[in-house]
Amino acid sequence: MLSIQFTAEDKQALDHGRFNYPDPHIQRKMEVLWLVSQGLGRSEVACLAGVSTKTVRRYFKRYKRGGIEALKQSLYHGRKSELEPHIQSLKEYFEKHPPCTIKEAQAAIEKLTGIRREESQIGNFLKQLGLRRRKMATVPGKVDDPKIKEQREFVDEKLNPRLDKAEAGSPKLFFVDASHFVHGAFLCYVWSFVRIFLRTPSGRKRLNVLGALDYATKQLVTITNLTYITSTTVCELLTTLATQYPGIPITLVLDNARYQRCRLVEDLAASLGIELLFLPSYSPNLNLIERLWKFVKSECLNGKYYETFDAFQAGIKDCLGKIGTEHRPAVESLITRNFQLFDKETFLQV
Repeated sequence: MLSIQFTAEDKQALDHGRFNYPDPHIQRKMEVLWLVSQGLGRSEVACLAGVSTKTVRRYFKRYKRGGIEALKQSLYHGRKSELEPHIQSLKEYFEKHPPCTIKEAQAAIEKLTGIRREESQIGNFLKQLGLRRRKMATVPGKVDDPKIKEQREFVDEKLNPRLDKAEAGSPKLFFVDASHFVHGAFLCYVWSFVRIFLRTPSGRKRLNVLGALDYATKQLVTITNLTYITSTTVCELLTTLATQYPGIPITLVLDNARYQRCRLVEDLAASLGIELLFLPSYSPNLNLIERLWKFVKSECLNGKYYETFDAFQAGIKDCLGKIGTEHRPAVESLITRNFQLFDKETFLQV
């Protein structure tokens, strides 16, 4: 029988450490002692923790002698890995050829060094190199060296000077773009014990939102419909902005969509005294309102089920309506001039 009086603080520390301590071996020790603290016998603890009864006894004695600090002391110092001399060369290889899976990394390491290790060891080795499992992102395929240079020049020579003026109060600078929210399931990552299934509505109804985001104040002006965003919709947005800010110079930063870069829109903008600053082609990374659309999806759509299209619309509009108030702190941290500018080295070479 394992008998000792555990303090409430120790129980809490063991409960936290069995899941969160960085060393998995010490996590297991804390799991064993936490089970003991719940009044279970040696055999029960061994069965639940997947260790022998002798191991339970050994961990218990160590805790009895020195408490939780004694459990944190690792007596195993190990031996140097045979892969250690190859760390630099493997790091350089994986910088140019990032593996999709542990198996792929395992095969590459064996081919380059002649050393084969189990998948669990390969995973730990990749973390040692500084690699982490990250989701790839997309960039338009036509973003080549000249486009990268054009983007940098646009930011330095045109965008940043206007941002400086907007921060000083004049003119008003808006980032403009449309988002099309389709009534369906927006899947996301969650921490769960089992795989979660999200109900998804049938049908393809969508809410179209044409937005203009004020860079300085983070206020959002929107035009919505259930059909299509057209040049007429853009003209409606221009008229709305001119009405809301009479006599104030306005600049709109927008992409080269046909319904935006057309005679109808350009003529109306000129008559209203609104400057249209068109981004370089294939430059969604320079349009700050793109970050807002991602925020809206994560805030009110990801992992949420809206049974009806009316409820779906209401959820989006409620979120959009709080951009300048309740959500303003989050939006201010997103809408900054920290633009994502690409280097050729960041692209996957195939």
